[in-house]
Formats: sequence, structure tokens, C-alpha cells
Amino acid sequence: MPFPPSDFLDLSHAPGPAVDLLSDDNTPVWNALNGIAEALDSSLDRHISQAKVSPDAHLGKHVYLGPGTVVEAGATIKGPAWIGPDSTVRAGAYVRENVIAGANVMLGNSCEFKNCIIFDNGEIPHFNYVGDSILGYKAHLGAGVILSNVRLDRQNIQLADPSNPDTKIDTGLRKFGAIVGDRTEVGCNSVLSPGSILGPDCILYPGTHWHGVLDKNHIVKLRQSHEITERRSD
Repeated sequence: MPFPPSDFLDLSHAPGPAVDLLSDDNTPVWNALNGIAEALDSSLDRHISQAKVSPDAHLGKHVYLGPGTVVEAGATIKGPAWIGPDSTVRAGAYVRENVIAGANVMLGNSCEFKNCIIFDNGEIPHFNYVGDSILGYKAHLGAGVILSNVRLDRQNIQLADPSNPDTKIDTGLRKFGAIVGDRTEVGCNSVLSPGSILGPDCILYPGTHWHGVLDKNHIVKLRQSHEITERRSD
């Protein structure tokens, strides 16, 4: 089966509830997205006593926060959500249903998260949308990066089969944003189309619109030309 989790993610840095979802290399990595809600069902205890939560933050009933995690004023964690130790949820962050984040994760200001897994040391700091996606260890999204998760025609998201590019793999998912491998950097204001797959240790230049599969250890360079003319005075 192509796209096993181990090709993209180091499970030693996976947040606790996500480990079992990603431990089977006989299934594609995106299958874990179907299991997040069950891993964070309504029985999740509300545990925030060792976190530092502003009285002006809003937390739902089913939220786990690890020791040392900070939730700033104006942040919303709707839940169910599990956020590991020493993470930060900045002012204006909107953490919706079924979010699993590891240790030392930055959930930034004016960012929205839903049905996603973020490994340890993930950085999503400014004006980002992360829906139906998995971000690996030390993955980083620059300001304004959007992980688009729904096709315009609302059909299931398909991927090219790496062994036969003329064949499509139906993911079975109508909502699927991206897989961003360990230590991969996505430059500011980039957009990843639904079903984007980025291997570990990749870089996307700022302003890139990416669709498809990028193998590990690659750089996507975006070039643009500028025309400079003299300003005319009236």
C-alpha cells in the first residue's frame, strides 16, 4: 500500500492519542483522519489544572491540556481536543472539534484547526487554516498558509498512484487537507490544495500553490518577474 505513515512521520514524536491511529503501515497515512473523533470521544476528561489558562479564554467540556501549556486570552478550544505539555494557544486561535496536538506546539493567533493531528514542536503561528490534516514533527507553516480541504465539486479527493501516475487512488475522503512530513517548511501565503502530500524535510517557497505529491528532501521554488517603471507625475 503506498503512502504508509512511516514514510512521513516519526511516531516517537506523535501526541499520545494519535499513536495507535498511525501505527499500521499497511494503511495509507490519511486513514488516521477517520479515527480522530473516536480517539477523542465524549468520555475525554476535562483536564486543565496544570495548564496556565487565561480567564478570558473559552474552553469546552472535553479538553485535555498538558502541564505547562498556556492558553492566552481570547483563544477558543471548543473540543474535544487533546493538547500536550508546554504548548501555546495564542490569542484569537480557534480550536474546533477533534484536534490532537503534541508537546511544544504553537497554535497561533487567528488560526483555525479542526480534525487534525499535529506532532511535537509543530509551528502554526499566524493566520493559518489547518483542517483534516496531519503535520509532522517540527513542521512549520509560514504566516497565511492555508491547507484547503474540500474540492470545489465536493467529490472524494483522489491522488495519483506513484507506481502508475495514470491511475488515481480514491482516498474515500470528501474532506482531506494535507499531510506535511517531519521538518517540512511551507512558506508564507502558500496554499496546499486538497489531498496534498509533502514528504519530510521539504521546503516550499512563499506564495506557492501546491497540488499533488512531493517526495522527501525536495524544494519547490517559485519565481516571479517584476516590471519596474518610472512613476509619472501629472
